[in-house]
Amino acid sequence: MKKYQHSVSLDTEKCKGCTHCLKRCPTEAIRIRNGHAVINSERCIDCGECIRACPYKAKRAICDKLDALKAEGRFLVALPAPSLYGQFSGLDDIDRVLEGLLEIGFDDVYEVATAAELVSAYTRRYLKRSDISKPIISSACPVVVRLISQRYPFLCDHVMPIVPPVEMAAMFARRRVLERHPELKAEDVCICFISPCPAKVSYVKNRLAGDKSNVDAVVSVNDIYFALRGVIKNITTPQPLARTGMVGIGWASTGGEATAVFNDKYLAADGIENVIRVLEEIDNENFADLDFIELNACDGGCVGGVMTVENPYIAQARLQMLKRYLPVSQNWVRSGDGPDDGYIPDEYFLKSEIGYEPLTELGDRNTAVEKLKDIEKLYQTLPALDCGSCGSPTCMAFAEDVIKGYSTPEECIVCMREKIKEFLGEKDGKDE
Repeated sequence: MKKYQHSVSLDTEKCKGCTHCLKRCPTEAIRIRNGHAVINSERCIDCGECIRACPYKAKRAICDKLDALKAEGRFLVALPAPSLYGQFSGLDDIDRVLEGLLEIGFDDVYEVATAAELVSAYTRRYLKRSDISKPIISSACPVVVRLISQRYPFLCDHVMPIVPPVEMAAMFARRRVLERHPELKAEDVCICFISPCPAKVSYVKNRLAGDKSNVDAVVSVNDIYFALRGVIKNITTPQPLARTGMVGIGWASTGGEATAVFNDKYLAADGIENVIRVLEEIDNENFADLDFIELNACDGGCVGGVMTVENPYIAQARLQMLKRYLPVSQNWVRSGDGPDDGYIPDEYFLKSEIGYEPLTELGDRNTAVEKLKDIEKLYQTLPALDCGSCGSPTCMAFAEDVIKGYSTPEECIVCMREKIKEFLGEKDGKDE
């Protein structure tokens, strides 16, 4: 199996060994060992919760830098996520941001929101099919897709098989550049996504379902924000570059993708804990009457990504103001462009299915069964306080770590305290 490449890194020199990230990690991927955090790469889903929780800035997202990309000399195309527009106070025209991107060094701009409107249109078509497993779960958030592939084998065929907007936008952007500039080759073009979260960086590194991504590089929204902030103030009459509407911009916030399906049988949830709760409900077949599920790991949706600048709810309000002056959509899929209205071109589908990739930390089946028995036996001796002082997030996780040889029973402070009390009591009794 190909090793998964992550975009969340740890600076051990800054890490103080506190338990903030330990408690916030939704997949129990973090342990405290030898005075600092350790991230289990197999469990990590790059949600960025540890970055958000760390008071010492010991966790950070790894992404590309604009100056380094410009130095390569390739034709540089920006793919701005719609969440970028919500970062700027007083912004009344998306075109100012798009022209600003050209001024700070990009050679061309293609909005991800444009592709989002097409994905919404094709999603409406896909939901009309009779041979699909409902409810369909959006594949736009890489965190959700990785979580499903690790934990929910029966939900893998519920994941939307249409490529996410960032991939479709990259495909269209490269095609447009090569048409406009026939002197360029495909390798001369660098498609750069401006991302609000580290999960999208991991998506590009690993490519959803194992295919090569059309995106070549990823820079963070917060890096671009500071480069753009001073530039867009001086742009008063920008070029009319925007090709998106309310639907595309709406994808930046929770519910934007789901409402664009124009189907009232949907659910939209955000925040990683709520996402897990909803997935559990779907796995238990409690939402069988729904057609579409939109899940975002970040609070508020993509505007809440850890690589953004603005408070997600302020950004949401700003996007609402921007949408007032836009048409519903500028990118509709015409009916009758295929065998029937359910037609979707093959190039817009994922090349591989989302597969179940369970964690195999306990070994083969027979070994795992025996270890599970040992884990349960040890757990029954623990205080079940989930204090985290042992360096594991919960007592059950601690029991697993002990059985797997990563820790020792003596690391439980509560148990050791009781043993010390017993020892001192016995000693006092003997002295008497």
